[in-house]
Amino acid sequence: MHSKFRQIGLIVFGAILGVLISLNFSAVAQKSAGPLPIEDLRAFTEVFGRIKNDYVEPVEDKKLISEAINGMLSGLDPHSAYLDAEAFRDLQVGTQGEFGGLGIEVGMEDGFVKVVAPIEDTPAWRGGLKSGDLIIKLDDANVKGMTLNDAVKRMRGKPNTPITLTFVRKGDTKPRVVTLTRAVIQIQSVKAKLLEPGYAYFRVTQFQEHTGETLAKYVDKLFKDNNGPMKGIILDLRNDPGGLLNGAVAISSAFLPSEDLVVYTEGRTEDAKMKLFARPEYYLRGSKEDYLKKLPKEMKTLPMVVLVNSGSASASEIVAGALQDHKRAVVMGTQTFGKGSVQTILPLGNGTAIKLTTARYFTPNGRSIQAKGITPDIIVEEATVTEGEAASRLREADLERHLANPQGGTPEAKPAPQPQAAVPPAATPAVPKTEDKPADDGTPPDIVSKNDYQLNQALNLLKGLQIIGKR
Repeated sequence: MHSKFRQIGLIVFGAILGVLISLNFSAVAQKSAGPLPIEDLRAFTEVFGRIKNDYVEPVEDKKLISEAINGMLSGLDPHSAYLDAEAFRDLQVGTQGEFGGLGIEVGMEDGFVKVVAPIEDTPAWRGGLKSGDLIIKLDDANVKGMTLNDAVKRMRGKPNTPITLTFVRKGDTKPRVVTLTRAVIQIQSVKAKLLEPGYAYFRVTQFQEHTGETLAKYVDKLFKDNNGPMKGIILDLRNDPGGLLNGAVAISSAFLPSEDLVVYTEGRTEDAKMKLFARPEYYLRGSKEDYLKKLPKEMKTLPMVVLVNSGSASASEIVAGALQDHKRAVVMGTQTFGKGSVQTILPLGNGTAIKLTTARYFTPNGRSIQAKGITPDIIVEEATVTEGEAASRLREADLERHLANPQGGTPEAKPAPQPQAAVPPAATPAVPKTEDKPADDGTPPDIVSKNDYQLNQALNLLKGLQIIGKR
C-alpha cells in the first residue's frame, strides 16, 4: 500500500510537470542554450514524490516548490534570490524610501547572516552593528540552517517591537548581544551642509527613487546659503550599500557633462547590454521634469572629492568609478566593497518574483569592479581603525559563490595607508565615524563629526587645490 501511494504521487506530479513542460518547452528552449534536462527533471519529480510520501510529517506542495525555487537561486551567487509575496512587497516599498525592520543590509556566509552595512539612522546603525559582523542568533532561534529570506522575515516585524541579536565580531573572544527595537525605516537618502563658507558637503546614504531629485534641492539651498563663490564639493558615499541604478546615474549626472558615459553593462541577453549616459532619459522615470536642468554650472567644474570605504557598494561604486574615470573628482578613503553585478527583479505573476543576477557592470574606462572594488586615488584610513578591524572588513570577494571578475586576476589586496594619510597615534580616542553624539539636552547631532579624520583630509585637499589654482 505504501509503495502504491508513492507511485501515485510520482505519477500525479509527473503528469503535472509534463503538462507544464509541454506548455512552456518552446518558450524556455528559445531562451536556453539547449533542450530541457529531462533526466534531471525526472530526478526532481522522484525527490518530490519521496518527500510527499516518506517525510516524517506532511509537507504542503507550495512549500516544497517554494523551497526548490529558493535553493535554485541561492545556489547561483550571493545576490540572486526568490522573493515571496511579502518580500516582493517590502522590496517595492523599500525603493521608495520607507520600510519596516532594523535597517540592515545583509548577506549569507557559512550558513549565518553577515552584515554588509547598517543603513544610517536606523536601529541597526544606532545599535552599533558593523560591516562584517556575523549574526548567529535572532532572539532564541539559531540562524544556522535558516535561509536568508527566513532570517530577514524574523528581523522584520511591527514597529516598536524588540528583537535580540547575538553576533560575532572578528577579533572578539565571545559573542555580543544587542536588543534592537524595530521601526518604520524612513531613510533620508541625501544629507547636506556647508562645512565652511565655499565648501559644500553631500552624503548619499542609499540610492532610491528620489535621490537625484533630493540632491538637486540641497544643491540649490547650499548655493543660495553660501556667501561668495563656491570653492569645492565633497560627496560622501561611505557605508552606502547601493540601491537603484537610475539613482546612481542621476547623482553622476549632477557632476558630469551630459554626453559622458556613466556605466555600461554586459550580460547574455540583449536586454542586459546597456550603456547609460549622463542624460535625462537614463535617470528620469516617466514624464518628470528634469530636476538637474537648473543646477549651477559650477557643479560640473568645481574641485571635488569623493569619500568611499569598504561599505561603499554597487551603485556607490558606479558613481565613484564614473567620476574617477572621467577625472572629475579625486576618490579618497579605503577600498570599496566590489559588487559589480546587476540584479533584475522579474515578477512571476503570482505576487512573487525572483531577483536574478543578469549582468556585470563596467566603469566608463572598461574596468570591472566585481570582486575587486574601486581603489581610491588617495588611501586614507579611518582615524581609529586597528589592524584587526582592517583585516576583518567584508567585501564581495569574501562571499561564497561570488561571481569572478571577467578580467581575471585575484581580488586586489587591501592597500596599506600611504604616508600622507598616516593613521594618528594609537592614543587617539575613539570617535563616531560620521556624526557626533546627541547633546545632553536632546538636540540632534550634526550630520558630520568634527573628529571625522577622512572628511577633514578631504576638506584639506580641497583647500590645497584652491591654493594651487590661485598660483
